[in-house]
Amino acid sequence: MKKIVVLGSTGTIGRLTLDIIRNNSDKYKLIGISCKTNIDLLIKQINEFNVPSVHIYDKENLYKLTNNFNNLDIYVGESDIGKFLQQDCDIIVNAISGFAGLIPTIESLKLGRRLALANKESLVVAGRLVKNYEKQYRSHIIPVDSEHSAIFQCINGQNKYIKKIILTASGGPFRGYNKDMLKYVTPEAALKHPTWKMGKRITIDSATLVNKGMEMIEAKWLFGLNHDQIQVIVHPQSIVHSMVQFIDNSYTGLLSIPDMRIPIGYALSFPERIENYCGELNLFGLNLSFEEVDMDTFEAIKLAYDIMKEDGTYPAVFNAADEVAVDAFLRNIIGFLDIIDVIKYVLDKNKNIKNPTIADIIEANNWARTAAKRFISGRTY
Repeated sequence: MKKIVVLGSTGTIGRLTLDIIRNNSDKYKLIGISCKTNIDLLIKQINEFNVPSVHIYDKENLYKLTNNFNNLDIYVGESDIGKFLQQDCDIIVNAISGFAGLIPTIESLKLGRRLALANKESLVVAGRLVKNYEKQYRSHIIPVDSEHSAIFQCINGQNKYIKKIILTASGGPFRGYNKDMLKYVTPEAALKHPTWKMGKRITIDSATLVNKGMEMIEAKWLFGLNHDQIQVIVHPQSIVHSMVQFIDNSYTGLLSIPDMRIPIGYALSFPERIENYCGELNLFGLNLSFEEVDMDTFEAIKLAYDIMKEDGTYPAVFNAADEVAVDAFLRNIIGFLDIIDVIKYVLDKNKNIKNPTIADIIEANNWARTAAKRFISGRTY
């Protein structure tokens, strides 16, 4: 039986991970969970799975745990994350959203464990360093993103024969829109993704295609690719999760219904597979289509190519500016198109450091957040 720790257990990916553990209790034992704010759900998870160890970020929530549990190991704050992860486990699932997932990724890799990585930001902002830690400590990153899980499975050890990878994008709720139409998009409309059920930030990022831009950067580091080996195409049905083109011009793709429990289950069971309770794909009802990305309307893809070429602290700045801009959009402070404007402004002001340390990346993240907030406050209407 594999022992599992889930970081971000109360978020979308965390809850789906626990669903897999629940349905495979003969294979997996949940021994640790963490969350940022949703303490009430965390308490329910502790009770259901009889979890012996938890990590929370806010000390103010400590009393809720101590009032409910007598024999619970509790770790508090970012400084305790390393201690929390040092328990005896086989797999760490990093389902934390955003830049906050970087340090937990690094601490996990230092322990030489398998890391089921849903936190793409770790590879986006610090890909070179993360891969170095993986090699140094003989850890193993298994991607949880559906696209990267698909590529991982399609490559099947044939990395040296890759010609390019093809990341598929649904196109989001505004596929086919032009910029004039996007001016009036509301947060409510942007949160209605046509094929996936996700958290708020990633849903907005999917609508702007910023998420796909980040997946491009993530793929570069995961699979050791050059920027010109990565292509994005629109696939509205979200059935073909990604493809690999090999040097003999053959293609391998992975097909399934759009359900994140499939790549999560694969990351937990690799190199084996487990049965799940997801629906089967009806091959006779498929009507698959593929389109080029409108990179003039959805500029995030162009930005991602530029960022991959420049590297350094640009990816961290890209992510930080987006996190701030998406939050402002969700609070109706800026418009939909302003999200990319904020990102472009902050990227333009960045003083790039080519081979950054973790400290450099954290500093770039903090600077970019401040710059984005100042830019937004200056254009609020």
